[in-house]
Amino acid sequence: MMIRSQPYCFRGIVTICFFFFLHPLPNTFASPTRSLCRHDQRDALLELKKEFPSHTLNDKLATTLSWNKSVDCCSWWGVTCDDVLGQVISLELQSYSTANTSLKASSGLFKLQHLRHLDLSDCSLHGEIPSSIGNLSHLTYLDLSFNQFIGEVPPSIGNLNQLRYLSLWSNDLKGNIPTSMVNLTKLSDLDVKGNQFTGGVIILANLTSLSELNLSYNNFNSSISVDLSGLHNLKRFIGDGNSFFGPFPSSLLMISSLRMITLGGNQLEGPLDLGNMSSSSNLGSLDVSYNKFSGLIPPSISKLHSLAVLDLSHNNFKGIVPRSISSLVNLTSLDLSYNKLEGQIPSLLWRSSTLWSLELSHNMFSSFNKPVEVVDGASLRELRLGSNSLQVPFPHWICKLKDLSALDLSNNQFTGSIPQCLKNATSLTEIRLQNNSLSGFLPESFSNLTGLKSLDVSHNDLVGKLPRSLIHCKLMRLLNVDGNKINDTFPFWLGSLQILKILVLRSNAFHGPVYNTTTYLGFRGMRIINIANNNFVGSLPKDYFANWTEMSIVWSNEDSPESEYMGDDSHMYEDSIDLVYKGVETDFKRIFQAFKAIDFSGNRFSGHIPGSIGELNELRFLNLSGNAFTGNIPPSLSNLAKLEALDLSRNNLSGEIPQGLGKLSFLSYINFSHNHLRGLVPQSTQFQSQKCSSFMGNSRLYGLEKMCNENHVNVPVLTSQPLQESLSDSKEPVLNWIVAAIAYGPGVFCGLVLGHIFTSHKHEWFIAR
Repeated sequence: MMIRSQPYCFRGIVTICFFFFLHPLPNTFASPTRSLCRHDQRDALLELKKEFPSHTLNDKLATTLSWNKSVDCCSWWGVTCDDVLGQVISLELQSYSTANTSLKASSGLFKLQHLRHLDLSDCSLHGEIPSSIGNLSHLTYLDLSFNQFIGEVPPSIGNLNQLRYLSLWSNDLKGNIPTSMVNLTKLSDLDVKGNQFTGGVIILANLTSLSELNLSYNNFNSSISVDLSGLHNLKRFIGDGNSFFGPFPSSLLMISSLRMITLGGNQLEGPLDLGNMSSSSNLGSLDVSYNKFSGLIPPSISKLHSLAVLDLSHNNFKGIVPRSISSLVNLTSLDLSYNKLEGQIPSLLWRSSTLWSLELSHNMFSSFNKPVEVVDGASLRELRLGSNSLQVPFPHWICKLKDLSALDLSNNQFTGSIPQCLKNATSLTEIRLQNNSLSGFLPESFSNLTGLKSLDVSHNDLVGKLPRSLIHCKLMRLLNVDGNKINDTFPFWLGSLQILKILVLRSNAFHGPVYNTTTYLGFRGMRIINIANNNFVGSLPKDYFANWTEMSIVWSNEDSPESEYMGDDSHMYEDSIDLVYKGVETDFKRIFQAFKAIDFSGNRFSGHIPGSIGELNELRFLNLSGNAFTGNIPPSLSNLAKLEALDLSRNNLSGEIPQGLGKLSFLSYINFSHNHLRGLVPQSTQFQSQKCSSFMGNSRLYGLEKMCNENHVNVPVLTSQPLQESLSDSKEPVLNWIVAAIAYGPGVFCGLVLGHIFTSHKHEWFIAR
C-alpha cells in the first residue's frame, strides 16, 4: 500500500507548489512598493532644469541628464523622494555649473514645498536670494555656499523654523543678519564666513540650539557685549577677520560645552579679562591674535585646564609670562609672539611633554629662567625665539629636543659656537641663526640632518670652510652664510643639490674661480644666487648659464601647489634675504616665488659677460657691477623681458649699449656708470627716466639731455667710422653732401688741370712717341 501511495504524495506536493505559484503569499510577507514621483513634483523639477541651461552642465557630474519624463523623477540624479507620498524631500545639486544663472522668485525650485534638504553649493548662482526661499518651510538643511549671491538676506528666511543647518559661506552678501532669524530656534550650525555682513550679533544670543557658529571674514563692526552664556550647546565660536571692538566677550567662557574661540584679526582692546569661567570648561583653543589687547597676561588663564592651543600673538601684552601658564598640561601650541613681553622665559615650558610648538619671537625676553631642564619625553617640534634681546651663549640643551624640526634664534645676541651636538636633532628642517654674535666653525655634523631644507647663519662671525657634509642635505632649499668670515673656494659640490633655490655667499672671503670644466654642472633649480663682495676671479665661458633652467621657467600660482612666497611646504614660515636691490640694501622679509636674481658684484671676474645670460628669460634682477668684465654688453640681454634692475657699473665694458634694452618694459633701475661705453643711450622711457649718475664715467655716451644738465651732455664725435644710425634723417643727407664735397672737390680740381695740360701739349706727346 505504501509503495502505491508514493506517486499520489508526489502529485499532491506538485499540486500544492503549483497553487502557491499561482497564488502568492499575502502582502504581509512582501516588501512594500515605493510610491512613484508625483506629477507636480516632476513638472517643478523639469521647470528648474530649464532655468539651468543644459549647455552648462558639468561634464563630470552630468547632473540633470537623467531628468526626463520617461524615468520616474524619484530616481533622477540628486533627487530623493518620500517613499510613501512621492514628494521630493531632498535636492543635491552641489558643484552643478549654471553659467551664472540667478534664482528667480517664480523658480520651479520653490514649488517643491516639501523639501527638507537643499544643497546648491558651488553652482555659480548670482543675484539676490529670492524671498520665495521662505516658502520652503520644511527645510532642515540649506547650503548656498560658494556662489555669487549679493544683496541682503531676505527676512523671509525666518520662516524656515525647522532649519538646523544654514551655510551662506563665500558669497557677496551684505547688510545685517536679519532679525527674523530669531525664529530659527532649532538652528545648530550657522556659517556666514566670507561675506560682507555688517552690524552686530545680538540676535544670535537667542539661538540657543547653536553648536557651530562661523562669522569670520566679514565686516561685523560692533562690540560683543551681549551675554552669550545662554548658548549652552555652543562648541565653536569663530569670528576672526572682522572689526569687532571693545572688550573680550568673557561670557563665552561660561559655556561649559565650548571647545574653540577664534577672534583673531579684530579691534578688541583693553586687558584680557576672562571673567567668571565655568569650572567645567572644556575650551581647547583660544585665539585672540592680531588685536589691541594690552596689560598683563592674566594668571587666571591657567584655569582653562583643557587648553591645547593658545594664541595671544600680535597684541600689546607686556610684563612677564605668568608662571601659572606652565600648569596648562594639555597645551600643544603656545604663541606669544609680537608683544612687549620681557624678563625671563619660564623654564617650566621645556618640561612639557605635550607642547610641540612654542613661538615667543619679537618680544623683549633677555634670558632663560634657570635651571633649564628638558624632560626625556619632550615633544617640542617648533621653537621660535627670534628678535628678542637674548644675550646668552648658544643653548646646548636644545640638542636634547630630538623631535625639533624648526629652530629660530635669529636677531638676538647669542654668543659662542654652534654645538656639534645639534646633529642629534635629526628631524631639523629649518635652522635660523642669523644676526647674532656666533663665532667659530660651522659644525661638520650636517650629514645627520638629511631633512634640512633651510640654513641661515648670516651676519655672524663664523670662520673656516663651508662644511662639505651639507652635500647630504638633498632637500636643501636655502643656504645663507652672508656676512661672515668664511674662507673657502667656490662650493661646486652644491650643484648636486637639485632643489637648491637660494644660495647666498655674499661678504665672506671666498676666492678662486666659479667655473671648473670637470665639476661645474650649473644650478638647475636656482632662483636666487648672491656671491657678491668676495674674491672670486676668472672668466665665465659663454655657456656658463646654459643649465640654469629654473630661471627660464614661468612660475604661476595657478599651476603650482607652492605658496606665493618662498618658504616651507606647509607655509608655516617664509624665506628672507638681504639684497642690494636697485642700489639700496633691502631686507626681503618674504620673497615671491617668481623672483629670480643673480648678484656677482664686487669680485674680480674678467673676460666677456656670457651670452647665455640671455637664456634666463624670467630673470628679474642682475648685478655684475664692480668686476673687470670687458668687451661689449651682450645683445642677448634684450631677451630678459622680465628684468627690473640691471647694474653693470664699474667694469671695463666697451662698445655701444644694445638698443634692444630699451624695449624691456619692466626695467626700472639701470646703472652703466664707469665703463668705456660709447654711442647713443636708448631713447626709451626706461632709460630716459634714470638718474644722470647711472651713465657717468662713459665719456663717449650721448643722448643724455633728459637726464643730465648741459654740462654733462656729450655730442657725437665724427670719425672715419661709419656714421651712427641714430642721427636724424633730416641731418643725414646734409652730412653726406659735406663728406662728398670734401672727398670729391680736390679730385675735380686736379682733373681740370691735367685735362688742360693734355690738350695743350698733345701734339708734342705724340711726336715724341
